[in-house]
Amino acid sequence: MGKYAARSDEDVPYWKRILDASLPVDLSYIPIGLACGILLNASGFNVWTTLMVSVMVFSGGAQFLIASLLATNAPMLSVLLMMFFLELRYALLGSSLSKYLHHQSLGFTMLFAASMNDENYALNYLKFSTDKKFTPKEALHVEHTTLIFWTISNLIGSLIGSAINIDLTIVHFALTALFLYMIVMQLKNGLIILICILSGFLAAFFMVLTKSTLGLVISTLCASFIGFAIEAAIRKHHPKSGWLRTMKNPAGTPEEDVDDE
Repeated sequence: MGKYAARSDEDVPYWKRILDASLPVDLSYIPIGLACGILLNASGFNVWTTLMVSVMVFSGGAQFLIASLLATNAPMLSVLLMMFFLELRYALLGSSLSKYLHHQSLGFTMLFAASMNDENYALNYLKFSTDKKFTPKEALHVEHTTLIFWTISNLIGSLIGSAINIDLTIVHFALTALFLYMIVMQLKNGLIILICILSGFLAAFFMVLTKSTLGLVISTLCASFIGFAIEAAIRKHHPKSGWLRTMKNPAGTPEEDVDDE
């Protein structure tokens, strides 16, 4: 039975193996990509610029951010800085995959990094961890498959947006809902909750002070450095403090245990 199963796996066409691996993310991108395309169109992007930003940025959070900031006529410097700090997490994600990409050419690594996002990172990391036969080439094609689904969904959304009238106030609501979800998913201990609250106050303070969205960039940097300093001090002087204790997920298992598994 085991030999039959192994032989069956080898008989599966390459493209179908890649599609099977990426399908959960591919399907989830359809509704989100449609919404993103509609919002980009409402913010002034046509079909071609939507295509360019979908391929070159390939990040739902960043593209929603672009739509929101441009809809409020934010300075281009603020848009670029906010995108930089938002996407900086990929440096950490990519470093955890680097051990699986040894002996790959610089061109391959650059192409892999350019098409990586949160969802296909999770897919590839899981495949690398559980399937010893999974190759970097397959991982790259998983990324490109998710990119195709995302881009097509964005383009269709842009066409829908050009056919109907969208109130730009929905852009602010959509972005707020997206980032509230991202914050909730990151609430792992008391320190993170404290820094989230501090970030809100700092954002309001610096936006009033600078009278522009550049205040968001300043508040993000300040909150990050403050959080890093507090965490370093607690780990050094009170390593068993409850402020760093990992919260439990809805199933009742600490998240660190889930990650280890």
